[in-house]
Amino acid sequence: MNGVFLDEGSLNIGDIDLAPILNTPLNWQIFPATLPAEVEGRLQNVQVAITNKVILNESVLARTPDLRLICVAATGTNNVDLDAAAQRGISVCNVRDYASATVAEHVFALILMLARNLRAYQQAVHAGAWQRSPHFCVLGEPITELRGKTLGIVGYGSIGHNVAAIAKAFGMNVLVATRPGGETAAGRIVLNDLLPRVDVLTLHCPLADNTRGMIGEKELSRMQKHAILINTARGGIVDEAALVRCVREGRLGGAGIDVVATEPPPGDNPLLMFDSPRLIVTPHIAWASLEARQRLIDELALNVVSFLQGEARNRIV
Repeated sequence: MNGVFLDEGSLNIGDIDLAPILNTPLNWQIFPATLPAEVEGRLQNVQVAITNKVILNESVLARTPDLRLICVAATGTNNVDLDAAAQRGISVCNVRDYASATVAEHVFALILMLARNLRAYQQAVHAGAWQRSPHFCVLGEPITELRGKTLGIVGYGSIGHNVAAIAKAFGMNVLVATRPGGETAAGRIVLNDLLPRVDVLTLHCPLADNTRGMIGEKELSRMQKHAILINTARGGIVDEAALVRCVREGRLGGAGIDVVATEPPPGDNPLLMFDSPRLIVTPHIAWASLEARQRLIDELALNVVSFLQGEARNRIV
C-alpha cells in the first residue's frame, strides 16, 4: 500500500521526528507542499493520504479511486468534502487535543502582551525613551493586572477548559457563553448577555454556519471599551474590518488574533493594514509548539496503524 503526506512542511521545520509515520507499513511519499494542480496526480495509486490544509474536494476524490483513508493533520476537517468521502467509502480521521495546552498558553501570551502593553513599551525602549527618562522607569501606557478581571469563553471544549484553568490560576473570574445556535447548559450565559460583562473575550469554537461572523460590529459594540478580544479559533468567526474599526476608534481595548478569514492573508487584509500596539497578529501559530507538533505526528501514525488493523480511531467518516 502507498501513502502520501501532501503538506508536511506546514508542520515540520526540521525539528520533529517523522519516524512514527515512516515506520508504518506503507510506501510513503513526503511532500513539503502541494499545489491545487498537483493534488490529483499525487493521489494516484495511493491508499492513505495525510493532509493538513490541502483541499480534497469532490472533484479530487472522484478522480482518486484507490484512496481509502484521509488523515487530517489537524482537528478541523473543513478542507475535506466529508459527504463525497462517505459516498466513495473513504474513511476520514482527524487528530484531537494535541494542541490544547499550547493554544491555551498562546492565548495568555496575547492577553499579557495587551494587558501590560508590552509592544508599546518595547517600541519605547528601541526609540530611546528609557535612555532619556528622568526616572528609573518609563511610564505612559496603561498597565493592568489580570487578577479580579473577568474572562469570557466561547467554545468550552478541551482548549476552553485549559484556558479556564489558567485564568483561574491568575485569579480571574470565568464565564462561559452559549454560542448562537448552541445547546444551553447549566452555568452558561447567552453570548449577548456575556459580552458587556467581560474584560477579555476568547474564542475557541469551530467555524460553522452558526459561528461564521458571530463577532461583528453589533457584538463588539456590546463589549466594554477597555475589553480585549482574543481569537485563536478560526478567522471567519470575527468581522475583521469591524474589529479594526473598534480598536482604531478606541471602542475596544485591544485584540490578539492568530487566525484570519483567508490564510495566507492577502496584503489588503484590514488586520495587516492597521499597525497598533493594541492589535497583536500572529501567523496561525498558537498550535505550533514543538511538543504539540510531535504529538500530532505520533497521533497521525496511530490513526494509520489503527486503520490498517481494521479499527476506527478518531474517525469522522
